Amino acid sequence: MSEPISTVAFIGLGAMGAPMAENLVKRQFRVRGFDMREAARQALAAAGGAAAGSAAAAAEGADALVLMVVNAAQARAVLFEAGALAALAPGASIILMATCPPGEAEAIGAEVVKTGRHFIDAPVSGGVNGARNATLTIMVGAPSDSFARAKPVLDALGDKVFHVGEKAGQGATVKTVNQLLCGVHIAVAAEALSLAEKAGIDGRLLFEIMGGSAASSWMLKDRGPRMQDQEPMVASAVDIFVKDLGIVLDAGRSAKAALPLAAAAHQMFLAASGLGHGARDDSQVVRAYRALNAKPAGDA
Repeated sequence: MSEPISTVAFIGLGAMGAPMAENLVKRQFRVRGFDMREAARQALAAAGGAAAGSAAAAAEGADALVLMVVNAAQARAVLFEAGALAALAPGASIILMATCPPGEAEAIGAEVVKTGRHFIDAPVSGGVNGARNATLTIMVGAPSDSFARAKPVLDALGDKVFHVGEKAGQGATVKTVNQLLCGVHIAVAAEALSLAEKAGIDGRLLFEIMGGSAASSWMLKDRGPRMQDQEPMVASAVDIFVKDLGIVLDAGRSAKAALPLAAAAHQMFLAASGLGHGARDDSQVVRAYRALNAKPAGDA
């Protein structure tokens, strides 16, 4: 049995990555972090971690590397171009937590394993609040021994850790299905609100009624009230769902599975982004519906 993980390199100290790295510090892991933004590195140092000047410096001799980057391309750049993989301890665990296409997670895993290191495909769900409170849902595709070695790290980050399969890419597949449901639920809540608004019904009242009925969903209750706000705090951006629903549709093409509802939701998020709302909270997909359903020019 390999030695337990004590030193963790953490790459990607963004809105979710920063609190995740801090939770590892709280659980007594030695954490060295890197992010392109100096302020993010300094914040980790202030929280008791160590700031590194590069991805390779963060990874130097570490037992594990957590990648909380935007996508598979960034993960590849960190591991193979920036030299982080080569800098790790020989039997180290690479924990990929970004949302990636299943095929990409599998391909990256194959390259990592060739070096004698462990690869854990472990995307997360739960957003900034889940990251802050260590209540993330983590979906893991990895051999059982690799999963067991990484589990103390995963348990420090989330309270719902699921081993969904023995292969890299299986965690990414479960996350893809999760994002299909989330994206469609948000879009359909916006569609329902759009119809109600067109009929002159107060949106807040609508969601109060629907939230307690069989029509409710977690997303309706969470995003619905934010659709009423002009500038809600950004918990997850419109462009995240442009990306993630794109991954869903790619997975559908690969599996030859028809996903008509995911395709329709993707178009609405894409429309909202095209209207200039890509960086706004994902609840603001409702703006695409409002644009579609605007009164014609000249109407009273």
